[in-house]
Amino acid sequence: MTAETFVLLSDPRIDAIEAGDSDEPLVDLRTVPGLRLDRRYADEAGAFSHLREGVVSRLLDAQATLPGGLRFLITEGYRPLDRQQTLFDGYLRELRHRHPEWPGDRVYVEATKYVSPVHVAPHSTGGAVDLTLCTEDGVELDMGTPVDATPVESANACFTGAPGISEQARSNRWTMSSALASAGLVNYPTEWWHWSFGERYWAYVTGTRRARYAPVRLAPATAG
Repeated sequence: MTAETFVLLSDPRIDAIEAGDSDEPLVDLRTVPGLRLDRRYADEAGAFSHLREGVVSRLLDAQATLPGGLRFLITEGYRPLDRQQTLFDGYLRELRHRHPEWPGDRVYVEATKYVSPVHVAPHSTGGAVDLTLCTEDGVELDMGTPVDATPVESANACFTGAPGISEQARSNRWTMSSALASAGLVNYPTEWWHWSFGERYWAYVTGTRRARYAPVRLAPATAG
């Protein structure tokens, strides 16, 4: 699959998917002993550690299919809308600075290969998770790029099917992808670490007419 064939979050077909109305709760991963949580993106409210209940159960199912000695290392789950806007705006500025020759519409589309526009943001529904693979001791495996490498910085090596990575990294990506797909999650193909269930991009990929989840706010009672 080439970059030209990717369906990006900027595509009008994603925006056309009807948002869901599920009241499924957000679960704090800090209370789920079976999942390993990394704190590199920890925020004061603990938003990063939350995911919809259905996503958590699918992650546990997927992890159970991994080869012995491997686990998921989750770096970020839920992301509030204001943080999503800040990230998107910041990456737009970065791309404009790097490529002043690009027209505005190209800057926007290129930005969505790395950060979602707020109105369709998977993370803000609690249905998306960023993760990698690690050993039982928490040592991260070689995945070809760090989590959250940008397309510009990595020369598109962050794309899940990127050809220019090592055989070991490709094998590790395949191992993680196979496990997550078996549990019903879908990948955003420009980010090997980004997987989702129940939100608009998942609905589009799976041919579901309506998403399960809409953007949600983290209740103060669960933020501590």
